[in-house]
Amino acid sequence: MRILHFFITRIFLKRWILVLGMILLLFLANYLSFSATRSIISTAQGYQEIETFNREGNYIANLNPESEADFDRIDIKETRKLYEYLNNNHTYALQADGFTTSLENEHDMEVSFNYINEEAYQLNQFKLAQGDQLKFDYQFKQDDIPVLIGGGLASTYPVGSKIEITDPVTQQAVDLKVQGVLEKNTHRSNFYAPNSKNYYNFSVIVPVNEPFIQNAGLDLHLNGLMDIVLLDSTKEEATKLNEQIQNNLGLDFNFFSQQENFKYFEDYYVSSLKMISAITLVLLVVIVCLATWNTLISVRLMIKDFTVNLLVGLSYSKLRTIFYSYFAILFSINLVILFAITAFNRYGFWMRKDSIFATYGVFGLISMDWIAFLGVLLIDVIIGVMIVELALKKIKGIPISVGVLQ
Repeated sequence: MRILHFFITRIFLKRWILVLGMILLLFLANYLSFSATRSIISTAQGYQEIETFNREGNYIANLNPESEADFDRIDIKETRKLYEYLNNNHTYALQADGFTTSLENEHDMEVSFNYINEEAYQLNQFKLAQGDQLKFDYQFKQDDIPVLIGGGLASTYPVGSKIEITDPVTQQAVDLKVQGVLEKNTHRSNFYAPNSKNYYNFSVIVPVNEPFIQNAGLDLHLNGLMDIVLLDSTKEEATKLNEQIQNNLGLDFNFFSQQENFKYFEDYYVSSLKMISAITLVLLVVIVCLATWNTLISVRLMIKDFTVNLLVGLSYSKLRTIFYSYFAILFSINLVILFAITAFNRYGFWMRKDSIFATYGVFGLISMDWIAFLGVLLIDVIIGVMIVELALKKIKGIPISVGVLQ
């Protein structure tokens, strides 16, 4: 420990400003690597999840961003007629998220009501921690509506319990019966950005059938249209539906296959990854050069003390161990800071009661976070080996006699 302390204080930290700069650059490189790795993992999960929609004959709607939409002029009678047309002429998957309401729970989280029809439910195949899958053959206004709840609500509303509440989209008092509990961190990825997710830990999944839709308000009707998926359809039928929407609601929709959505996403996502990768690579090269140069300069400045240590028994193998220990300490400091920032960020969603991003995990971190940390650790190990071996190679070229003469 004494020799390690000597090398750290008298040699490695001889120029502490350079060391501080190297630590900052290393943290920036680690942060970019971590963010990119986590994004890639999230994207891969999104692709896998959405792949069930990526079939020939499936067309996903989205509002044309170049069109002018006047939602104030839309009458609910028109949207009801449109859904009647959909029910009579198309098979479609409907899922609308994000209708928040106050529902008592132990974490005081705002609860999100998410609505899904049977076709979308069959494609999503939610995994349950307990209970049974949803049923869609209930009689609206007569039967209790079976629902699934997120893992964060399970202790307050166990399977079989009833919830009396005013439904956010029908504005009617309804009785909900908890049919099952979703696995923790169940989520839904965005059709147009698979790396983006909404988590269902504090959500209520409500099954909707035709009577429910007809009793719902404009919010559900319009939000349902934004991501509606035509199943086993054709481009001509999708175009015809768009004409119906334009004629009745004055809205212009695009209908693309999921493969087209993937391609659009990849066009800008891949270019962003390339830019981040290039910046990270440049930073890592600078770090290797800066760390090696700083070490060599510090050794030359302390050549007399360094030579004496070599003469009294310090071997190059022990010197290698010291070098690895020093850089392991530096890299560990960066990883601890990165871990703290990530954990604080995850914890921040709980503090802000942001239910759609609140997740469960060790220190609040989920699997993609841990995998990304392993990726950063691997990069740091490679960089550390390069710095140490390059520095030792250069040091071995310094004649000991120079240090003795000085």
